Amino acid sequence: MKHRVAIQGIRGSFHDIAARRYYETDDIELVCCETFEQVFEEMQNDPQLVGMVAIENTIAGSLLHNYELLRDSGATIVGEHKLRISHSIMCLPSDDWGDLQEVNSHPVALMQCRNFLNQHRGLKVVEVADTAGAAADISKGQLHGHAAICHKDAAHIYGMKVLQEGIETNKHNFTRFLVVANPEIASELRDLRNVNKSSLAFTLPHEEGSLSAILSVLSFYKLNLTKIQSLPIIGMEWQYMFYIDLTFPDYIRYRQAINAITPLTRNLKLLGEYENGKQSI
Repeated sequence: MKHRVAIQGIRGSFHDIAARRYYETDDIELVCCETFEQVFEEMQNDPQLVGMVAIENTIAGSLLHNYELLRDSGATIVGEHKLRISHSIMCLPSDDWGDLQEVNSHPVALMQCRNFLNQHRGLKVVEVADTAGAAADISKGQLHGHAAICHKDAAHIYGMKVLQEGIETNKHNFTRFLVVANPEIASELRDLRNVNKSSLAFTLPHEEGSLSAILSVLSFYKLNLTKIQSLPIIGMEWQYMFYIDLTFPDYIRYRQAINAITPLTRNLKLLGEYENGKQSI
């Protein structure tokens, strides 16, 4: 089966790796986008297109803007994948350690490899827009003396040589990616028998105990609150949109809980029901 997937980035980027890990043996056709806004725009233009969107990282935290893009887009979450972020340093096949003068990568990746870079102070560190893009540019321009820091899979794609794998400082660095789709095709992309997680967004009355009441209901119905994120509502001072993730063993009790909290919330929106995602390297 072939899937068309819109990602932010290019082949070899972490969004690409996450999409391939999620779909495992299935073929995918990438629609590469420069921004997350463009991912959702492409999905609006093509109702059959699926999006793969990073939503949180275990070190850097939530990608707050992507919560807003998801809610405003009308797309629904149909799956998720948790990818361990592991970085490798690579160069042109004819280069080696002694030839390197400069290392290129996204600023977040460079930060995540700080200890490694401190051990190679002779290398000039240059920030670029994309991890895999650094490898692509070095390969295309045949930039001798340059190295890229990105996922090891980019080496095969761009004809590079991996000098060292696993150079990230923290080995417990994961990014959670959401698989999002237009509601019209959601039922084709998930098996409701496997659904055990959901994501919701809502506002609350500006009154004492309003959030506590919601949490009490979720606890009564034995739902596991795995994440809660608040974002200010622009133009409404000191009011917030709450985003929560829930896991549950019993779908019927979960739906009963949703019915119970609905009168206690304002603007409740179900962002998606899906299977709790796997982790991969």
